[in-house]
Amino acid sequence: MSIRDELNNLDLNNLGNASNPIKYGFLAIVFSLIIAAGLYFDTQKQLKELETVQKNEDSLKSEFTIKADQAAKLQLYKDQLAEMQASFQAILRQLPEKTDVESLLVDVSQTGLANGLEIKKFKPSQEQKKGFYAELPIALEVTGSYHNLAKFISGVAALPRIVTMHSLKLDRKEAKQGESSNNDKLQMTAIAKTYRYLREDEQ
Repeated sequence: MSIRDELNNLDLNNLGNASNPIKYGFLAIVFSLIIAAGLYFDTQKQLKELETVQKNEDSLKSEFTIKADQAAKLQLYKDQLAEMQASFQAILRQLPEKTDVESLLVDVSQTGLANGLEIKKFKPSQEQKKGFYAELPIALEVTGSYHNLAKFISGVAALPRIVTMHSLKLDRKEAKQGESSNNDKLQMTAIAKTYRYLREDEQ
């Protein structure tokens, strides 16, 4: 019987009785399929690993580019930091460690008098701690002309220590008996805030 005829009459449930060429051919096919499946699945695994490595490589390249750029600008950052520290120290020098309300009253009074104003009220409130500094609100009430009040505010802003003005309110001052009704004097109420640097034990 030829191999072709034997293949046509092959009983898969009784392969053991097939001729040797059929047995060896069948084993060769099964072996080839096993090797092909192994190669396929192993290759798929390797392709996935390759994709992961490529993504990781792209991420590392981006990280390297960023760090290389930062390294190139390191000296610039150091210079900027030194400049910021110098500016910060300059600001701290404007924040005394003591509130020194008495000298501030003298400064504000002299500024007011120099601009022809009358200081009606100078009342400090409770000091408020805020981080590394303390804030002292002071209720102010002064009277004078509009231009003199503007000069006064400008003069307070130019004081050696930091003083900021808040809640400004202007009202026309009512004329007293015997005064001209067209009096151009205004009454200004405001909250002046001054600041001091807190020591570490106070923070």
